[in-house]
Amino acid sequence: MPIKRGDMVKAVKEKLENSLEARASDVRFPPYIFETPGEVVDLSGDYALIKWGIVPTPNIWLRIDQVEPFS
Repeated sequence: MPIKRGDMVKAVKEKLENSLEARASDVRFPPYIFETPGEVVDLSGDYALIKWGIVPTPNIWLRIDQVEPFS
């Protein structure tokens, strides 16, 4: 099932580690992106803009294959 706006997702640690996105920034990802739900607020090509509401943080772009539905 494809990801769409409004879906609740979490990051997949195995797919995010050692990725181009990880190497381009700090590789110490906060645990909440893997453990708590984030909302897809926008989509552009292969990327989704994710907003986590647990703590006040900036929204981040992740490749769609780096997230999965939160259950």
